[in-house]
Amino acid sequence: MTDASPRLSKSQRTRASILRAARDLFAAEGYERATVRDVAARAEVDPALVIRYFGSKDGLFARAADFDLRLPDLSDMDRARLGPALVRHFLDVWEGPGSNGGMTILLRSAASNPLAAEKLQEVFAGQVLPALARASGAPDAAERAGLVASQLLGLALGRYVLKLPPLVALPAERIVEEVGATVQRYLGV
Repeated sequence: MTDASPRLSKSQRTRASILRAARDLFAAEGYERATVRDVAARAEVDPALVIRYFGSKDGLFARAADFDLRLPDLSDMDRARLGPALVRHFLDVWEGPGSNGGMTILLRSAASNPLAAEKLQEVFAGQVLPALARASGAPDAAERAGLVASQLLGLALGRYVLKLPPLVALPAERIVEEVGATVQRYLGV
């Protein structure tokens, strides 16, 4: 048997089912429109279990939107190719097999929900800024990291939330080439 899920306890399977349902609903509806009842219905559990495992809608959201960008050590990369490498990495985070929808959840919700905005700021401050500061070594690394984040978040907003047809239709390699050049310029390396 290759599926590890039967080895999980019933409690673990229920928690995972709730989390999957929450990620799907928050990504599709945003924080404000998704309800605990909706999540419970999608997970086929009683709403009380959602509260039992996650405490509140905010707690569920915080867990559903929690993700690690898995940024590589940029100091080991060819500095002349950092921009395209970052864009390729982010496309893999958003579209690859390890994607959990966290970025879409945050982007869809951050404009109207302070908790989502705070989570997005935490990802930037805790993951993006330190990695880019180490890679660039520039005295204005924070400003450069902000510019890079604006480009990548704009790409994600257009491709995954707004689903702008020309942007959705672009092949990943074209995005890496075009957006990567802009990110490279922002990095100043």
